[in-house]
Amino acid sequence: MGRIPPRQLSQELPGSSRAPITGRWAMLAVLCASLLLVAMDATILNVALPSLIDHMDPSPMQQLWIVDLYGLVLGGLLITCGAIGDRFGRKRLFIAGFILFGLASVVAATSHTPTQLIAGRALLGIGGAMVMPSTLSIIRTIFTDDHERTQAIGIWASVAGAGAAIGPLVGGHLVQSFGWSAAFWLNVPVVVFTVVAGLWLLPEYRAPQHGSLDWFSAVLSVLGIVALAWGIKHVAKGNPAAVDLVILAAAILLLGLFTYRQLKSPDPLLDVRLFRNRAFTAAALATLLAMLAIGAALFLISLWLQYIHGYTPSEAGLRTLPAAVAMLLGSLSTPWLLQRVGVRALMGVALGAVALGFAVLAAVPDTTYPLVALVLFTLGLGDGLAITTAAAVLVSAVPAERAGMAGAVEETNYELGIGLGVALLGSIHGRLFVSHMTDLPLQGDQLDTARGSVGGAAYVADQVGGPAGAHILEIAQHAFDSALTTTSWISAGMVGAVAVLTVVLVPRGFTATSAH
Repeated sequence: MGRIPPRQLSQELPGSSRAPITGRWAMLAVLCASLLLVAMDATILNVALPSLIDHMDPSPMQQLWIVDLYGLVLGGLLITCGAIGDRFGRKRLFIAGFILFGLASVVAATSHTPTQLIAGRALLGIGGAMVMPSTLSIIRTIFTDDHERTQAIGIWASVAGAGAAIGPLVGGHLVQSFGWSAAFWLNVPVVVFTVVAGLWLLPEYRAPQHGSLDWFSAVLSVLGIVALAWGIKHVAKGNPAAVDLVILAAAILLLGLFTYRQLKSPDPLLDVRLFRNRAFTAAALATLLAMLAIGAALFLISLWLQYIHGYTPSEAGLRTLPAAVAMLLGSLSTPWLLQRVGVRALMGVALGAVALGFAVLAAVPDTTYPLVALVLFTLGLGDGLAITTAAAVLVSAVPAERAGMAGAVEETNYELGIGLGVALLGSIHGRLFVSHMTDLPLQGDQLDTARGSVGGAAYVADQVGGPAGAHILEIAQHAFDSALTTTSWISAGMVGAVAVLTVVLVPRGFTATSAH
């Protein structure tokens, strides 16, 4: 369909009785194409990291920032971008964000230093933050029938989940064939195609209300979320400096002030009163903690496949495919299951499956790939079911003019979960790895490098060579496995707790369409 003026469409949205919009499934295809790319970028560097380490030699801290800064910046800006889209036009924000995403991809692909790559990843996060809440809010706008909307959200969630899961697969093939920068060059032609298709197909929508944007609250939300992520990252590494504790305290203060302003505002960026809805709160928590655990698992398992078992990036990416397939199956089956078992049972079982997968990974002493493949399938299936159910609840809980807000809550928890997972559990794993790296026949810089990361240990082992090198690699493999066991137990406990909390919070007989 052609362009629809913002005022015209906003006046045509009195409720679900409005006639279906022609071409809505083609619009969904455009939105999903953009979402796939943004979701893939959250994990595509998992398999490219060893190649990056060889090319740029980033420090262990720079490695973590390269991997997770994207998700942290994206998560910090989603609330603000959701509000901007509601006020100034969701299509306009979507197109502008995707153009920035393409430009940032060029910056990252042409990086010669870790600093430039980190900056490129930050710009990618800004562009992604402009795109992601727009996708879900436009779906809320163009699908007026509750059943169709749930189906569309299922497709949307399957693309988001599959994108995060196939990122390592696509990245592995690109890195092995063309080098690590190909993981970013991939974005450019997709951006061009999607921008052209979006300009032609997507309708504009701007909510028929609202005063000026509360920019002070926007700054509070961004600084608060980024400071929180920084504080958690550094505290998790152990022996935090005083400045890290100050930043963590400042994050709590900033987010507390943000909440206070939202409660007092007649037109808040985020209506925190929505969290009085117990199902809404359960959906938000389920998304955050499930993705926190799974984001870290995909990162650590990718390193495990390459450094412990010696797979190439392409082979490692292929071996993460069970998670992508399972996410797709879980997301697409959610609308059918929701009609039959309801939100409460489905979300509880889905999160329970994720917790069980982590428990199996932790409990089995000899970790082999068949076991990891089974765990990946379990994690993907539970994640697909849980995230799709949560998205349906969150979007249905708000009227159409607030869809950007709902999209921001969903995407903030999704992306921040992945970023915090790598930062928190990745840091805990790194600390445990160092504690197990004892009795190394090394001194000086070689000792520091080998204890810094499993990649550093593999590099030193290759330099030393012979029986001594094999012994260093054996110690590193044991240290990595031991640390993975502990972080898996932590993940199992965390997701298991939120599964129980979900069953407690969601009322019996609650359905996604009853959320509003």
